[in-house]
Amino acid sequence: MTQYIIYFNQQWVGEHPEEWFAARGPLARAVVDEIRSAGEYVFAGGVDEDMSRAFRVSVTDDGSEIESGQHAPGEQYIGGFTIVDVEDDEKAKFWARAIAEACGWPQEVRQVV
Repeated sequence: MTQYIIYFNQQWVGEHPEEWFAARGPLARAVVDEIRSAGEYVFAGGVDEDMSRAFRVSVTDDGSEIESGQHAPGEQYIGGFTIVDVEDDEKAKFWARAIAEACGWPQEVRQVV
């Protein structure tokens, strides 16, 4: 079995009314329940959108330093992810498609090595 991360950047979500998001939640939870039932679930979760609560650890000559904020400010940042443990790329694509359709926005898939 191989682990894959299926994720999206917050900026891929787009602007939608609150009701639209409320309708997507149950669909996404249903897909996660399917992944669990298939025995292929590792973890899933959304990432806090408030970048003011982000912090970073930088390596220095004297050890490390913890500071507030993003490591490298950017226009895009991760919004959520799911990790699955499946037998091949095809099954990872299957779950990525199900998640994308439930959420209503694109997903990217990469093998965890």
